[in-house]
Amino acid sequence: MMNMTPVVKQLLIINIIFFIGSQLVPISYEYLAMFFPENSSFQVWQPITHMFMHGGIMHIAFNMFAMVSFGSALEHFWGGKKFLFFYISCGLGSALLHTAVNYYFFQDTINVLTSHGFQKEEILKLLGEGKIDTRWQDLVSVAQFNGFTDAYIGTIVGASGAIYGLLTAFAFMFPNAELALMFIPVPIKAKYFVPGILAVDLFLGFKGGSLFGSGGTGIAHFAHIGGAITGFLMMLYWKKNQFNNNRWN
Repeated sequence: MMNMTPVVKQLLIINIIFFIGSQLVPISYEYLAMFFPENSSFQVWQPITHMFMHGGIMHIAFNMFAMVSFGSALEHFWGGKKFLFFYISCGLGSALLHTAVNYYFFQDTINVLTSHGFQKEEILKLLGEGKIDTRWQDLVSVAQFNGFTDAYIGTIVGASGAIYGLLTAFAFMFPNAELALMFIPVPIKAKYFVPGILAVDLFLGFKGGSLFGSGGTGIAHFAHIGGAITGFLMMLYWKKNQFNNNRWN
């Protein structure tokens, strides 16, 4: 593993501070995790702060291990400013796709309900109070109803979207580097490894016919996809403009 680079080290420290703080002050999740934009708990800073929050020790441990492993290699070649810009951009792209998918299908259910005489304001009011009207369940499928409510009350936390952007950039720059997961003992080249885990995320995101973020797994799979897409598009742009070989500092 390459020595930890300065910006990666600072991000690691910030994530650990956020994690310890969230364990000591659990209510911080209500302000720093990212809520659905229609939810009254949504705040404009949450697209940034959510990527420094984590749901448990294994969650932060895996993300920080990946950030140190892949982020240090990228920062070494790019420099700190370019690396930080890329990291934050992938985190924001992750939140954007996750929210866009949720919003599309949330609005689709809202349209069904309003077409049957329910008022949007009353629907949001009930959801905001943690309640539902059982008549809604008669108008949509179980998967659609569960996704509808999950989209509204659910939150996303974690650096995973930004990490997937780093993985994509690493595979873009070092396609023949061999990587391995703990449960896959055979090393796999990055150019196959990263598309493979993205394919798994895409499958799980669609699992059960639901597109509402987690696909029933409790993981925001489309947030992962969003981070990876953002990273891939940025790498293509930088390559086209011969920016990928220049340090910003």
